Amino acid sequence: MNVLAATDLDQLDPGERSALEGLLARCDQADGHAPFPEGALEGDGPGAPAARRIVLGEDSGALVGSALLVAGEGLHAMTSLHVAVDPLRRDGDARSELIRSAVAAATQPVRLWIMQSSESDNHALAPLGFAPERDLLQMRVPLPLTDEVVSATRPVMTRSFVPGQDDEAWLAVNNRAFAGHPEQGNWTEATLLGRERSDWFDADGFLVAPDDTEGGLGIFASCWTKVHRGRTPVLGEIYVISVDPSRHGEGWGRALTVAGLQWLAAQGLTVGMLYTDASNIGAVALYGHLGFTVDHVDRSYVQAGATVN
Repeated sequence: MNVLAATDLDQLDPGERSALEGLLARCDQADGHAPFPEGALEGDGPGAPAARRIVLGEDSGALVGSALLVAGEGLHAMTSLHVAVDPLRRDGDARSELIRSAVAAATQPVRLWIMQSSESDNHALAPLGFAPERDLLQMRVPLPLTDEVVSATRPVMTRSFVPGQDDEAWLAVNNRAFAGHPEQGNWTEATLLGRERSDWFDADGFLVAPDDTEGGLGIFASCWTKVHRGRTPVLGEIYVISVDPSRHGEGWGRALTVAGLQWLAAQGLTVGMLYTDASNIGAVALYGHLGFTVDHVDRSYVQAGATVN
């Protein structure tokens, strides 16, 4: 495999970009999981990552692998690294070659993400200087929920999110709820608008709990759902649960999760899904009580000696 030098993502020519999109589609179809994060290939508009570089691996003129570098910002920033290898080329050293080239091109310590990780990945990545850092669990639950789960959950009044009206209030609650979180914290209006423009966005499935103290226009919690129609079976994701920290401990996280799952079931979906950190023992226990079980683990790895923010 011939590994090309890292280049800015927006500098790819139309042929290279088409080949990259084809590679990612083949990986997605084979794995049932996108190899790169949401919005990774979006343009330079609102919501797109600012600093992205791509490493391409070719063989006989065909693209067989790629590595995406997304630079971090701020003190102790790290570059996120994601790798995609053609499903027919995974029995060789293609992934390791792409990782080595990407690490050599990075100007920050690297955080490597492996989707659907296993213990064999731990062993394979150790010689490259990477050690496991964080486990992100994908958990699933059959829909509809059982009557026992619903009856044991406090009711919550919700309405659909209104784009242009609720953006500011939702961002304020979300950023308070996820202060310090590596992915969900510090969202900007541009981040939110980028999601609203996605083809999967459905305001009807973005449930917000009004704060009566602000005339019904305020928000104290929400459950944002996302339907993955390209999956078999179709998956209904609890995309973001946000509860204002001033209302923690009142059962609203469970209530909004159940409300979102009921909305998804009403659309005819039979499987609910969400992601949560394995280290969040309380959340893992809560979702277990609702009937969720772990489907797989997405794992991040860091270089030895790297300062983790």
